[in-house]
Amino acid sequence: MAQSRAARLAPVIAMAERAEREAAMQLGHCQGLLRQAEVQLGDLERYRGDYQQQWISEGQRGVSGQWLMNYQRFLNQLETAIGQQRNSVDWHSANMAKVRDVWQQRYARLEGLRKLVQRYQDEARIAEDKREQKLLDELSQRLATRDSPY
Repeated sequence: MAQSRAARLAPVIAMAERAEREAAMQLGHCQGLLRQAEVQLGDLERYRGDYQQQWISEGQRGVSGQWLMNYQRFLNQLETAIGQQRNSVDWHSANMAKVRDVWQQRYARLEGLRKLVQRYQDEARIAEDKREQKLLDELSQRLATRDSPY
């Protein structure tokens, strides 16, 4: 009886395994997008540092007002891009946290189902062992009473 309960859960386990696998794949995809956004942010920040270094080099030689205005305008655009990329990193990070929560829930459900199946299998094994022991005891008792001289 308990063994059939475990067998009846097999399709449910298969569905839970598929759902957990899909969630794990989605989590991996989100981690990749986050890493990509972080790399882009790092690239922008390095480029800003290089551009500021150029200001120092050019500034020592003297620059025109037009060069200074172009420098400032481009630096402002670069700061805007960096801010947008930080927002992108934050969004991807928050999204990954949500996807991780979904995966953890699906993983926990799958593990709970697996433990339930194991419990059903253990119960079935114990019941079968008891049934066999009872049969052996009855058989021993019959043999003992049949062979008894009384």
